Amino acid sequence: MEGINQFIEHPIETQQRVLFSLLSQAKNTEYGKLHHFEEIKSYEDFNKQVPIVSYEDFEPFIEKARQGNPDVFWPGKIKHFAKSSGTTNAKSKFIPISDESLQNCHYKAGKDLLAIYINNHKDSNLFKFKNLRLGGSAELYESFGTKFGDLSAILIENLPFWVERTTTPSREVSLMSEWETKLKAIVSEVKNKDVGSLTGVPSWMMVLLQRVLKDTGKKSISEVWPNLEVFFHGGISFVPYREQYKQLIGKDIRYYEIYNASEGFFGIQDRFGSDEMLLMLDYGIFYEFIPMDTFGTENAKAVSLENVELGKNYAVVISTNGGLWRYLIGDTIRFTDLKPFRFKISGRTKHYINAFGEELMIDNVETALSKACQETNAKITDYTGAPVYMKDGESGSHEWMIEFSTEPNDFGRFSEIFDET
Repeated sequence: MEGINQFIEHPIETQQRVLFSLLSQAKNTEYGKLHHFEEIKSYEDFNKQVPIVSYEDFEPFIEKARQGNPDVFWPGKIKHFAKSSGTTNAKSKFIPISDESLQNCHYKAGKDLLAIYINNHKDSNLFKFKNLRLGGSAELYESFGTKFGDLSAILIENLPFWVERTTTPSREVSLMSEWETKLKAIVSEVKNKDVGSLTGVPSWMMVLLQRVLKDTGKKSISEVWPNLEVFFHGGISFVPYREQYKQLIGKDIRYYEIYNASEGFFGIQDRFGSDEMLLMLDYGIFYEFIPMDTFGTENAKAVSLENVELGKNYAVVISTNGGLWRYLIGDTIRFTDLKPFRFKISGRTKHYINAFGEELMIDNVETALSKACQETNAKITDYTGAPVYMKDGESGSHEWMIEFSTEPNDFGRFSEIFDET
């Protein structure tokens, strides 16, 4: 906890140190020379000299590094690239994973997550039982002497051997690529293990747990794994799944949210029962934020951590020890505390309705849906929404399509609560 307490007490100094360390390491790369990293002496210089980029802007440099060229945007040769589906574009993205980002960001975050949890729950038996990890499709491909695949495959492939003793399923099963075959193999392996913790995306983990119940004939997960105490979850909002997990598991367990992506590990829920996360400031990631009320306009301007405000929605910009520079990750967050810097994920820069100045974010929608579901005993599988623009004297509105696994007992009441919230 010492390192965490250090950046909590000195957040701005920590971030300044991270920025100038990154610039110093990358000054002799192609990107560093192009943008004169060596001449950057302040954040203001950095802001002026280095452009904010999307994946599409940065892709030519990534492709160059993927073909085995060294020193493109980070010193040395990048050996791994996390293949991401691209949340808002059909085209796959290849996110560079340097040795530094692997060790000092992703793996360091895993250690910090455990340290935070144990510090909060000193009576925990976490290390006595297995951690069930559920990654995505995990096949690694090789070309030009570099490897690419799902982030989970890269993390699992490079884990130290001793971690294998504490996790399930085995490395071989975790790295299987075909989902149905993999799911069957996971269930077969984990149903007889003594599992104490779960790690994964809520939607996929739910599919696995339902399959475990079907295979074992048990009524609840707590009958299968009586020592289960915590679910570390991330990737999507947990709000629509909370009630379903409560029923599925059959007893109260702890839930801890994490915020990570191929680009880096950004946040950890540091307080039990909270719906906020602590921004992790010493993982080799320098953060900037663009207010969403100006995002996408010519007035858009990034600010560093010391100038963020409470309650405002920001698009997140990162510079990392993986070689990304002023890169828009596509997520939006809202700060809930500035001492220390805690936040909530509020949505995506492209999943955002502002047709009439309403600034509607995903978290607003999911809060409203959760309340409507709770009061009408409904369960949602999926949803989508879009603005209906004003015409012929009619006022503008939003139109929503919602898929239910359990329909509301009163559709009118559901609609009313959703609108009012």
